[in-house]
Amino acid sequence: MAQPLHPEIARVTDRIRARSAALRAEYLAGVRTAQAAGPARAHLSCGNQAHAYAGTEGADKAALAEGRAPNLGIVTAYNDMLSAHAPYADYPEQLRAAARAAGATVQVAGGVPAMCDGVTQGRGGMELSLFSRDVIALAAALALSHDTYDAALFLGVCDKIVPGLVMAAARFGHLPAIFVPAGPMTSGLPNDEKAAVRQAFARGEVDRTALMAAEMASYHGQGTCTFYGTANSNQMLMEVMGLHLPGAAFVPPAGALRTALTKAAATRAAAITALGDSYTPVAEVLDERAFVNGIVGLMATGGSTNLVLHLPAMARAAGIVLEPADFAAISGVVPLLARVYPNGLADVNHFHAAGGIGFVIGQLIEAGLVHEDVQTIAGPGLARYAAEPVLKDGALHWRPAPATPANDRILRPAKDPFSPTGGLRELSGNLGHGVIKVSAVAPERHVIEAPARIFADQAEVKAAWQAGAFTADTVIVVRFQGPRANGMPELHGLTPVLSVLQDRGLRVALVTDGRMSGASGKVASAIHIAPEAAMGGPLARLRDGDLVRLDATTGRIDCLAPDFESRAPVTPPPRPAGADLGRSLFGLFRDNAGPATEGASVLF
Repeated sequence: MAQPLHPEIARVTDRIRARSAALRAEYLAGVRTAQAAGPARAHLSCGNQAHAYAGTEGADKAALAEGRAPNLGIVTAYNDMLSAHAPYADYPEQLRAAARAAGATVQVAGGVPAMCDGVTQGRGGMELSLFSRDVIALAAALALSHDTYDAALFLGVCDKIVPGLVMAAARFGHLPAIFVPAGPMTSGLPNDEKAAVRQAFARGEVDRTALMAAEMASYHGQGTCTFYGTANSNQMLMEVMGLHLPGAAFVPPAGALRTALTKAAATRAAAITALGDSYTPVAEVLDERAFVNGIVGLMATGGSTNLVLHLPAMARAAGIVLEPADFAAISGVVPLLARVYPNGLADVNHFHAAGGIGFVIGQLIEAGLVHEDVQTIAGPGLARYAAEPVLKDGALHWRPAPATPANDRILRPAKDPFSPTGGLRELSGNLGHGVIKVSAVAPERHVIEAPARIFADQAEVKAAWQAGAFTADTVIVVRFQGPRANGMPELHGLTPVLSVLQDRGLRVALVTDGRMSGASGKVASAIHIAPEAAMGGPLARLRDGDLVRLDATTGRIDCLAPDFESRAPVTPPPRPAGADLGRSLFGLFRDNAGPATEGASVLF
């Protein structure tokens, strides 16, 4: 029997609702204005409509001209650079066929950019990565600006793509919106074995040929990378927040079940437009309860720290204000139910086979840790998502998710979790505000006190490592990596170096105003420190040798030098000369980005 809503979850929700009241009211007033106008195509001139339908053919063109059938707009992030997005190549035709069968039409409204952080790690392109989220939101808004759609289907999976698409969907809050996933690649070389080869390469024990073979055996086909990083955390969120069809996230790209789920997304989108009896605008789905549920899911599964940046930006688009304290408060009462790499040895395919998101949602509902009484694209109530899709005689059905996990080394019930609290901690102190993910950090390393070594970028850290400079306990500080400095790149390239130092018995930690990948986690890392150094934040006052204390148990991050507060901040070093690679085009973004604590967006 499900428990009443946990009092702390209720309190956090009430605080969010209260602080968001004015912004949310303004947002909903705009949604109601759009709803009152009715289906948009009815107000277009004949010339406007002729332009909109000229590219269609046959029965679709006639149906659009009559204006009685729902028209679904696809916003796609397809490209074949991203393994996760390559399956989307033929989705428009699958969706079109399903829509026709449901008496609707489909048009590809537009495409959005989608970059792969796995390709750009440690490269100049990573300086554009976080800002690509806001570019995606803008591009999706342009796609929907033709105002000829009765619902939207969003094709996107990876790191910044889903948050950017959610931001755009929220700004078109009068339209129903369904997110259509593509699923994970099949399991390849286990993630822990891949990490071991990376560390061996960092130590000089294997050559680049061996490293390349390991990487290619791990990242080997279409679908999302199989570790539980930002892309797969996004997929969990879309389920917990009610924007996927139930159980759609981790069904593999190839196969009849994936095809059935894709077609069912178009069928459902056609059924929930304002032209029918089940109208479900996305503004009703994306309320404060949905965002609280998303944070709960993030904590329960040990998800990516990147979502601590993305969720506030997504929420602002829906007129809701999230603060770092909300994440910390929820983390304090939500148990860790999953161990998926980098927080364990399993990958997302193993997680899915063990019971997956349906099991997790069922446990969270039973424990009273999520709002069950939410609206979703599948209908009212989150209990619909404590289920898994199956094919019976070729038809799509849902059955209850397992009541017990198939492997208790991967999934645990809420009454017997891996940890009584979630994997995220808020940090504050005289070095500013930040977060740390502790779900993969050994408890004896939750407190690190050591002299600081100051660096301006990760290349300097690697050079010091190669020179043998790290021989004692160290807090490695990489500053001027925030959104105003250089776009807040991920510093995942430091993971092998930090891991090797830790394996040698040193007590090491990372402190930065930049980001770490969702695949990072075994070394204590205080990230997203704000105010950032480029804005004169406290990291700009640190000096080599300062004693720094990072305490994840008390949530403190402090410099212990007695004269720290009286120092003047240093200024950012000059940018090194080199190829532009488009970075100069994003000067407007760097100059106007908000703080990491508010989502680091230029839009909200």
